[in-house]
Amino acid sequence: MKLKLAATLLASAIAMPAQADVLIDNVSGITIDEEGKVKRFEALVIDDDGKIARLVERGEERPRTDYLEDGEGRVMLPGFIDAHGHVSSVGFNALTLDLSATNSLEEALEAIRVFAEENEARPWILGRGWNQEKWGLGRFPTAAELDSVVSDRPVWLNRVDGHAGWGNSLALRAAGIDASTVSPEGGRIEKLADGKTPSGVFIDLAMGLVEKVLPAPRPVERDLALAEAQKVLHAQGITAMADMGTTIEDWQSFRRAGDNGSLTLRIMAYSAGPEQMVLIGGSGPTPWLYDDKLRLNGIKLYLDGALGSRGAWLKQPYADDPHNTGLPLTPPAALRNILVRAAQGNFQPAIHAIGTAANAEALNAIGEIAESFGGDRRWRIEHVQIVDPSDLPKLAEHGIISSMQPVHQTSDMFMAEARLGPDRLGGAYAWSSILELGGRLAFGSDAPVESADPFAGLAVAITRSNAEGEPFGGWRPTERVTREQALAGFTSEAAFAGFAEGRFGRLLPGERADFILVDIDPLLATPDEIRATKVHETWVGGRKVYDAD
Repeated sequence: MKLKLAATLLASAIAMPAQADVLIDNVSGITIDEEGKVKRFEALVIDDDGKIARLVERGEERPRTDYLEDGEGRVMLPGFIDAHGHVSSVGFNALTLDLSATNSLEEALEAIRVFAEENEARPWILGRGWNQEKWGLGRFPTAAELDSVVSDRPVWLNRVDGHAGWGNSLALRAAGIDASTVSPEGGRIEKLADGKTPSGVFIDLAMGLVEKVLPAPRPVERDLALAEAQKVLHAQGITAMADMGTTIEDWQSFRRAGDNGSLTLRIMAYSAGPEQMVLIGGSGPTPWLYDDKLRLNGIKLYLDGALGSRGAWLKQPYADDPHNTGLPLTPPAALRNILVRAAQGNFQPAIHAIGTAANAEALNAIGEIAESFGGDRRWRIEHVQIVDPSDLPKLAEHGIISSMQPVHQTSDMFMAEARLGPDRLGGAYAWSSILELGGRLAFGSDAPVESADPFAGLAVAITRSNAEGEPFGGWRPTERVTREQALAGFTSEAAFAGFAEGRFGRLLPGERADFILVDIDPLLATPDEIRATKVHETWVGGRKVYDAD
């Protein structure tokens, strides 16, 4: 069935003739122009190369073209660009166990039991999405609890944020882990009450102790995951994604899809560390491949973990764990060495920083390196969740881009209050402050950590409230952004963050005809209406790649 769906998607992508100009008429078109202002139009002309030839505004005569498509009065928006996601993981997430919807440990254990029974041939049970905070558990789950539902095979499950893993006893045994195993630098093995026995949960770099023995996906499985990811993302109106943590295996899967004509998602890749950077790019970023569908832009680096697992690196201890300041993952000298290597090769660094100390370290390192490497570097900091207010002005220096995920704010807001206390949230998810200080924002989802749905992200960005409208009036509401800023964050600014401006991200002449047709105008609709937006069609390069009908 999965292969049949992938074939259907490919067939729809090539249905439009390759050499023909097309008029998409009868639309309520919206885009962001070169000055960052909203531009409206009623029709769009696509040329033979899948680029936009012309926008037709109200009262203008429609040109004659080879083909005519009736937009049926729907709203046309630029295809959304997710500035921070994990393409292959989105696909694998759709093919493995997903615990993100579970609301208790008991519910999760039952889902694991059922999945294991339905997949008897799988040598390992793999999945992700558990969240002990959402469960209200007050602690991490244990290997023994997993053993109670699956005891015949190893089980390994990533936490929702990807910064902790949970294994059963057979998984620990397969990895050779026992009471004598030492936590690696930048990671932590959680222990039971005796202080010696591994509990089954591994934080950040300690996850590698188990993951090194996981069965590697075969190339055919990677290709299937990519096809599944494209289907999932296009159905949500996403036409491009910055892939954070690309491996050589991911890259080869992307290349195979590009070679056989099935690559429909535009991918701006950031390698999983310096070794992968050199394996993929060699001496520098790759050229744009497959009509602007694939490029290695740079390198993804990690400075800390996540708030949920108390791995985010803070300047002061956690309010709910006073002996813990988190886990710094890259030593200062190593960070600067990698940034210099990247800058020498014109690779764009994307630095994961969540806590106050991690963000300060990223800003200080960029400030030091930028003095020696001029030009348009577009240093990126990913997440930028908790910043010391005194460090916020630095986000406007050296062309730094704050790559942030609005839905993280509503997922994390109450947990952030518990982790830090109310007096240390002055620089938390500070979107408006960053813009007011002269910084730039690019918006994404961190999918599959969160749903890739960009309309949920738009709604959060303009309200600071979750789907239930909580808290009333928004959480730290002064940090809301305007509708226009939110739309730009998911389109033109996300393209700029990936050195793709002028290629895609705006519906303007000369750019790729990447657009979606939806049922509401996000600049006029209520937040609830925005969340309920229906994507009718998704087009990439002038070809339809998704049709809800």
